[in-house]
Amino acid sequence: QVQLVESGGGLVQAGGSLRLSCAASGRSFSTYAMGWFRQAPGKEREFVAAIMWSGSITDYADSVKGRVTISNDNAKNTVYLQMNSLKPEDTAVYSCAIGIRKSSWSMSEVRRYDFWGQGTQVTVSS
Repeated sequence: QVQLVESGGGLVQAGGSLRLSCAASGRSFSTYAMGWFRQAPGKEREFVAAIMWSGSITDYADSVKGRVTISNDNAKNTVYLQMNSLKPEDTAVYSCAIGIRKSSWSMSEVRRYDFWGQGTQVTVSS
């Protein structure tokens, strides 16, 4: 079992920035990929960004490309999501996910991931 704990959400004005963190813990697991997804009220969960644990490959949704940067700290088993130039439409619950197996699924696919965090609320006011 792997536990994921997100932090860093909050209320910010449009144009502002937030940095989300997600720390993974548990017994004897390997990390292959970690991702961030978000879900706004009344909408389906959508992919935001993901990173292969080697850090060599990242992927971003078109809606956040250029405004968001995903990074990781292998020693801390933590993934970060730096979000800049936030817009009201970025308002959502942001959840991180971890894939602990090799997989052929794209990093943007929910099925790529094995465990999920509880989520952290991000609210962007206009």
